[in-house]
Amino acid sequence: MGLLMGDILVSLTMAVAIFLLLVDLMHLRQRWAARYPPGPMALPGLGNLLQVDFQDPRRSFHQLRCRYGDVFSLQLAWTPAVVLNGLAAVRKALVTCSEDTADRPPMPIFSHRGFAPHSQGVVFARYGPAWREQRRFSVSTLRNFGLGKKSLEQWVTGEAACLCAAFADHAGRPFSPNALLNKAVGNVIASLTFGRRFEYDDPRFVRLLDLTKTLLEKKKVFLPSVRAQTLRVLNVVPVLLRIPGLVDKVFSENKEFWGLVDELVTEHRMTRDPTQPPRDMTDAYLAEVEKAKGNPDSSFSDENLYSVIGELFIAGTVSTSATLVWALLLMILYPEVQRRVQQEIDEVIGPAQQPEMGDQARMPYTTAVLHEVQRFADIGPLGTPHMTSRDTKVQGFLIPKGTVLFTNLSSVLKDEAVWEKPFRFHPGHFLDAQGRFVKQEAFMSFSAGRRACLGEPLARMELFLFFTCLLQHFSFSVPAGQPRPSDHGIFATLVTPAPYQLCAVAR
Repeated sequence: MGLLMGDILVSLTMAVAIFLLLVDLMHLRQRWAARYPPGPMALPGLGNLLQVDFQDPRRSFHQLRCRYGDVFSLQLAWTPAVVLNGLAAVRKALVTCSEDTADRPPMPIFSHRGFAPHSQGVVFARYGPAWREQRRFSVSTLRNFGLGKKSLEQWVTGEAACLCAAFADHAGRPFSPNALLNKAVGNVIASLTFGRRFEYDDPRFVRLLDLTKTLLEKKKVFLPSVRAQTLRVLNVVPVLLRIPGLVDKVFSENKEFWGLVDELVTEHRMTRDPTQPPRDMTDAYLAEVEKAKGNPDSSFSDENLYSVIGELFIAGTVSTSATLVWALLLMILYPEVQRRVQQEIDEVIGPAQQPEMGDQARMPYTTAVLHEVQRFADIGPLGTPHMTSRDTKVQGFLIPKGTVLFTNLSSVLKDEAVWEKPFRFHPGHFLDAQGRFVKQEAFMSFSAGRRACLGEPLARMELFLFFTCLLQHFSFSVPAGQPRPSDHGIFATLVTPAPYQLCAVAR
């Protein structure tokens, strides 16, 4: 019996080895095909995994770009991938060929209830009719709540006043602004989704925001970290999800997050009046769910409601607050820029008037500074992976259907052929000789094309109103006796500054 079992194991091992060899040969054949993007030689089974620094892929991609050009290929284990660099290649893929590149790579873990609701919302959903319906709803709802009596702008300006009060509580003493900025931005999302705000010390709110960071990391299955590596394996071999206890261990934070979202939605349902206009995004979505009953083609469901709201919290809160953390860091590192922004605020708005979006058109320097913060900070350098839904040509290279695309947005935002000082903070990048604001084509902080960030208008509003309100009321500086903070970001889920403190002195 033992001899028989040994023969079976040997046979299985040989079968697996032959299968893996055939897979590798299939990918090698593709890479040798005419007009396929060039790239480094792949190792059997591993592909190019050892040639990419997953602690900071930007460095590896820069080196490979110097050797192979703006469009080069990689083999990530058994996943064929192409990396696009520079404005021309990225714009060609995302804008000109947007119909061919709008898909997302399949991720089986997303369909597991331990990870998230079965539906995938907008950001990570596969491209198709359901995605178009959900995105159309999200964009129109954001637009609708930007108008009217209780508008998004009023929510943001009200929250900005609360944020300034929280900063004032520190009475000029050193503190880290990260948590307060995260809570302020999170409250804007809470106002949009549930028509309410939370106190900054509310335990449920604090826990919800903590979980957003964890889930954002889990969503980035193609990026570094031990957690992402584990999820990548589960995504490639989803049968492992059947291992007893594994789901509870790997997805514990996910289940807690969706449980909190479910609590908030349930509480919201109890106060909803269907005869009245929708108070917020949840009301508007529930109305769509009711209209969709009996329509098998509709993608509106309770599961998708949770996904859409969850994505807003995860993507909207962390990215905007991280940008504001960068903005305040750069103000204490460049006090002359801070003084010019404050001078423009004093001239256009004054010391007591609440900032409004209508002021922005008369504040070219402040607008340029905010754009330069986003360009220099470069918080999402690789964006979210795309996938080709059909054979596509970019700069003469043929990218086959089913290839994962990494759009190296950092190569666009720091392109030496476009920007005067690509690796320095320089607001002049967005100003002409007369001091007027100039929008640059290579400014792709929100990506581009069909998958461009749908929350861009809200993010722009938050950045302007929070930033101007803070600089209207405070002058920021490096605490006495502390070293000058670094402006080199740390690559993790997003690119964020190293932890720092500042002093906020009332003006």
